[in-house]
Amino acid sequence: MEVKPCSKLLSRIHLDYLTVVVFAAILAAILSVIIALAEPEKLETALNIIWGITLGLSVLGWILLAIIVPLWVKNLSYSIEEDRITVNKGVLTKVQQNIPYRAITDFQLHRSLWDRALGIGSIRIQTAGQHTGGTGYEGVLSGLLDYEDLHTQLRAKLNKLHPVSDSVTGVTEKSASIKDDGFDNVRYQILEELRAIRKAVEK
Repeated sequence: MEVKPCSKLLSRIHLDYLTVVVFAAILAAILSVIIALAEPEKLETALNIIWGITLGLSVLGWILLAIIVPLWVKNLSYSIEEDRITVNKGVLTKVQQNIPYRAITDFQLHRSLWDRALGIGSIRIQTAGQHTGGTGYEGVLSGLLDYEDLHTQLRAKLNKLHPVSDSVTGVTEKSASIKDDGFDNVRYQILEELRAIRKAVEK
């Protein structure tokens, strides 16, 4: 199944950049006030430098956005296959990122403030020990209109491909009495797995 991001993704990227520009302008204004109070004789020079850099970088950023981002969104596509998810992206250099289901541990639905305003969402793909760039997830499907349906389908496929056994879930009277507080439950699941392995070896 081929999936293309919605055109609203371009608007969301512009709004994200606008947010950065506004914060940069606020920071420049705060620096101007501090300099005005501390060294008023250097205020004019400082204002020229601070606002010159802020406006220059902002304009340069808008120019790059106007040229690169539309091409990047146009070339962005996702392929939901039986055994993997493929993300095709890139402007000058085309990249095909293949994420096999056997490596996927979870799908996280993410919606920023601007995503909610535009009615779109993203699905982050989490994998076992394969985090890219320190983000905590391997890939992301951005700019989706039917994000809830796709998220449900992907979670169902993941559960079908990786069914959880009784020994892992701890569906016993003993495990039911243990509080599901994260670390303690994980330790118990590991213990149950070790017990199952020992029984298999003894047989």
